[in-house]
Amino acid sequence: MIDRIVHSVNGVTLLGGGEATKAGVCEALAHAPTLVAADGGASFALKIGEMPKAVIGDFDSIDAKTRAALAPEICHPIVEQDSTDFEKCLLRCEAPLFLGVGFMGLRRDHELAAFNVLVRYPEKRCVLIGAEDIVFAAPKRLWIDVELGMRVSLFPMAPVQGRSTGLKWPIDGLALAPNGKTATSNEALGAVELHFDQPGALVIMPRVALKPAIDALAASSGFRER
Repeated sequence: MIDRIVHSVNGVTLLGGGEATKAGVCEALAHAPTLVAADGGASFALKIGEMPKAVIGDFDSIDAKTRAALAPEICHPIVEQDSTDFEKCLLRCEAPLFLGVGFMGLRRDHELAAFNVLVRYPEKRCVLIGAEDIVFAAPKRLWIDVELGMRVSLFPMAPVQGRSTGLKWPIDGLALAPNGKTATSNEALGAVELHFDQPGALVIMPRVALKPAIDALAASSGFRER
């Protein structure tokens, strides 16, 4: 049983040590106002004038200056090396919505590890925000209201099957797999509805789709932004 460190009734913004901007963090905080830093993400938080509610991770990426600026009670070292700092944060925070900044870009191995975490914990309703794209794990049913022509890419991290309405190229009858057929570079004909037989697919869309994605995940879980 993992003890929860942070509880939020609105949403949690997780800040990692990857590619991030002040504008990106502020955008995330507008939707998920509780800030939690994953290890080295604390340095960028302080740099932009934000104090995290908690800092969680193995603390191998926090410099001495940053550590000295953090109150001891908000620091939560988790020394095991069987999980990433992103996973450590996600499992120790309770919230209806998570937005992740600083987990995409820079190192591809870190990015792939974050995608792996998304599909292993789809119930966490987490959207990763990058410079150009957003990425989130598809629930078994998703309805998202987007504009005609918007890119909707589906990438299977595990074998999945599903059906769709509102996609230019429907996925009905396709067996999707990471080492087989994927469904990237699809296009919306308007609102899109997806049904999957099980978790395991990632949804990748342009960053401008962040609010529709938040609304879609909220509807799939019964949560509404306050």
